[in-house]
Amino acid sequence: MHADEVGVDDDLVRGLLAAQFPRWAGASLRRLPDSGTDNAIYRLGDDKGIRLPRIHWAVDQIDKELHWLGRLAPHLSTRVPVPLAKGEPGRGYPFPWLVYPWLPGASLSQATVGNWPDVVRDVGEFVLALERAPVDGAPPPRRRGTPLAPYDREVRWAIERLDGLIDVGRGLRVWEEALDAGPWAGDPVWVHGDLLPGNVLVHEDRMSGVIDWSGAGIGDPACDAMFAWSLSPDSRHDYRTVVGFDDATWARARGWVVEQTAFFIPYYATSLPRAVADAKRRLVAALTG
Repeated sequence: MHADEVGVDDDLVRGLLAAQFPRWAGASLRRLPDSGTDNAIYRLGDDKGIRLPRIHWAVDQIDKELHWLGRLAPHLSTRVPVPLAKGEPGRGYPFPWLVYPWLPGASLSQATVGNWPDVVRDVGEFVLALERAPVDGAPPPRRRGTPLAPYDREVRWAIERLDGLIDVGRGLRVWEEALDAGPWAGDPVWVHGDLLPGNVLVHEDRMSGVIDWSGAGIGDPACDAMFAWSLSPDSRHDYRTVVGFDDATWARARGWVVEQTAFFIPYYATSLPRAVADAKRRLVAALTG
């Protein structure tokens, strides 16, 4: 998936467990084929998981989640994977890694949902709860949640590379509308930063968890509305009603959809075709309305 990623296999993971957490070494171990873009994910027994970064830029997520998820969890309306233990580099593997509780459910990108209004409301209420969480000492977000303007030149370049796939002129106009909306005028609030269907878990038609907190920090909540353009127009309207975003925040949210998809689509075109197809649909929805 990445030119310089680190290989991870079952023997490596079993060796790391045996050396560092022998109490868990005898549990069943199964790698998940769909584990996102930056980590190898294993299910450990019935109630735990292991996440091992495959690429250097995913490493800072480890200490962020160790330090902050336990502090955030009591304030949230759904479960998050508060780490159980931190593993250290070993057996030739160069990065720290995490053992965490296995949350019930399937990602929204794979689940069959029979009651979208409940799920949409659950996600919106999660965003509101996250915004109310204490911010004392909290870190800035990795990228999304910061002002859009510093990324103007590179995003325009990325949009223009999609010529033939989208209406480039329309893409640039949506991006310019996001810039014209101006920066967030409120106090910084907690944002997830990558609130997309693959990171939202659902179980029995209700939200059951949120994973992948690598982009989290305090800033502009607009980025947590990227989720809306994965929904039908009616559900998108319902989501906006729950989170209560004004026109300027909604415009910046569309800008973040453009930013995320314009880079994601060409980078993962061959390695993650299904996720790229989802990103294309999200981008078209953002350009349409």
